[in-house]
Amino acid sequence: MRYRQLTTSSLALGVILLIDVLRVWLPGIITIFGQAASTPAELMGAFALGWFVLALAAPALVRRVGARPVTVVAAVVLAVARLALTATPGGRPQLWLASTGLLAGLVWLVGVAAGTDRPVPGLALGLAVNAVGHALLDTYDLVWRGGWAAWLISGVAVALFLLDAALPAAPPGPAGARSWLLFGPTLLLSGMVALAPALAQAGMSYLEAGGSVARSPLFGLAPVPVAVAGFLLAALVGPARRWTRPLGPVALLAGAVLFALDRGDLLVAAMLLSAVGLGACLALTDGAGRPDSAGATGRPGSAGAAGRPDRVGADEVGDGRRAAARRGYAVAAGMLVFVVGSIAYYSAYDLGYPNAAVPVVVAGVVAVVALTARPTGLRLPGPLAPLPTTAVVTVLALLAPILAEELPAASNRDGPPQRLRVVAYNIRMGFGLDGRFDLAGLTAAIDRQRPDVVLLSEVDRGWLLNGGHDTLDLLSDRLGMPYVFGPAADPVWGDAVLSRWPVTAPRSLPLPAVGAPTGAQALAVTLDLGDGVRTAVVSTHLQPPPDRGPVVQARTVADFAIRYAAGNPLVVAGDLNTEPGDEAFGQFTAAGLKDALAAARPLATSPADDPRTQIDHVFVSPGLTAADPVAPRGEASDHLPVAVTLTLPPG
Repeated sequence: MRYRQLTTSSLALGVILLIDVLRVWLPGIITIFGQAASTPAELMGAFALGWFVLALAAPALVRRVGARPVTVVAAVVLAVARLALTATPGGRPQLWLASTGLLAGLVWLVGVAAGTDRPVPGLALGLAVNAVGHALLDTYDLVWRGGWAAWLISGVAVALFLLDAALPAAPPGPAGARSWLLFGPTLLLSGMVALAPALAQAGMSYLEAGGSVARSPLFGLAPVPVAVAGFLLAALVGPARRWTRPLGPVALLAGAVLFALDRGDLLVAAMLLSAVGLGACLALTDGAGRPDSAGATGRPGSAGAAGRPDRVGADEVGDGRRAAARRGYAVAAGMLVFVVGSIAYYSAYDLGYPNAAVPVVVAGVVAVVALTARPTGLRLPGPLAPLPTTAVVTVLALLAPILAEELPAASNRDGPPQRLRVVAYNIRMGFGLDGRFDLAGLTAAIDRQRPDVVLLSEVDRGWLLNGGHDTLDLLSDRLGMPYVFGPAADPVWGDAVLSRWPVTAPRSLPLPAVGAPTGAQALAVTLDLGDGVRTAVVSTHLQPPPDRGPVVQARTVADFAIRYAAGNPLVVAGDLNTEPGDEAFGQFTAAGLKDALAAARPLATSPADDPRTQIDHVFVSPGLTAADPVAPRGEASDHLPVAVTLTLPPG
């Protein structure tokens, strides 16, 4: 039992470190190796896939060199890479360091699989604890934070992992291939939906808003403890009766279908069903293929061993090597499912094909593998006591909603203001030009303008591809400004408005795609400035179709904004992907709106390190007077923010 517990803890810690590396490596594909919407998605996909294909050579390496030396060396490289990522300045060094850590993690998984026939407790514990840590950190990971506390916690985790990895494990049996095969699909589904704290927060913001838009939630992380408890308990306990075996796969498929419907108000239900179903599917494979008795294996001392111990010993060695190879290839193949599923799902936003089937298909694969696993009859006791383990992890998860920062309350000041400072910013999911998640840089760039209202584009609230951060909630906390979110590509990617004044009547209008692959919308809100004074604000991010300007979308936004404002002062702003003089730009001026940045033209905003194009704009109704338009330099995104002061009409 001591050996098993050491293997379980080492596996759990390794899973945590590997996910940390993945949260750096995945965004690097579209922020460092290439640029989303400009670098061909096929090229970025080939780069990502190549590292996982390389890992297919690891089982042969393990067979030739031995599982222990391969596992120890890979563990050291993974641990060093994880620590070093906290200190890298970003750019190509970060990408290659993360790629090295990823490959080491994949080889480590293969090595551990060769010597572990019952991985479910360790895998489940690692996934659950990583989700809890992500929630406790409010989805802002240690690798991006820096500082002594981040280094201390990371250092302790790495040290414990290396100590465990150096200790011997118990000799494995022939089982475990199905469990290892499911790790990659489980990692994908847990990161996308089942154990994703950012998705829980986004889902709660829809439920509390009660509509098609989302508001700053009061209890955003509340679903996380429930999901973690359901997942871990289901994985460690398993089905109580044979007739309950299908319940887990059915729950998983139901959760995946709800997620695929792309409805914000269904995200929490999708998460909870997926979490319980995923844990139950893992449990169905735990020990599958394990012989029911020692006599069936031909081990020494059994009836089949009498009189020919040498032959039996050689057969057992051969059987053990074949079982180890099966487990190694199984985990490598499962991780291929992870990367192919990730590429297939997120590339759709650049290539324009439907992607709703991806999570459902992956869930179906998990369900089939789980249901076809051969039951072992009496379930053997695991290395972890299910109830105490689940209770401890759940108590830690319960701290996340308690420790979450309090919702900033917008309230009227003394009478309506005479002026509003407006900032519009394409934040590229929170990643700077160097490919690092630059929350501090974004906050500083916005806060220096002392804004009353902020309009954000390319807001990510939980994509696994971008590290699973709720960037909007993190910025809202730091700026002290509540938000309203309008979904565009899907319920967790779109545009937002943050305001120091109360916001009423939010409305989101999906825009016609006209051939553009990524979805677009216009989010309209009304600022209640007191004494009956109101100003309409519309945040949007136009997506031009290939080789054309976003004329149709621009006309749609202009018409929608004018109707929504209904005579109140109006502000329309965002990344409009059109320049002064273009036909799409003219749609706004033709509707009677003014270019609030005209006094500073030319005012280039992209790319941030060498701005040449004027594609981020602020338009206002004739009653508003614009002053002090700027596009302050910085590299917290690939765009520069634009800011302008608007004087409200009298009375």
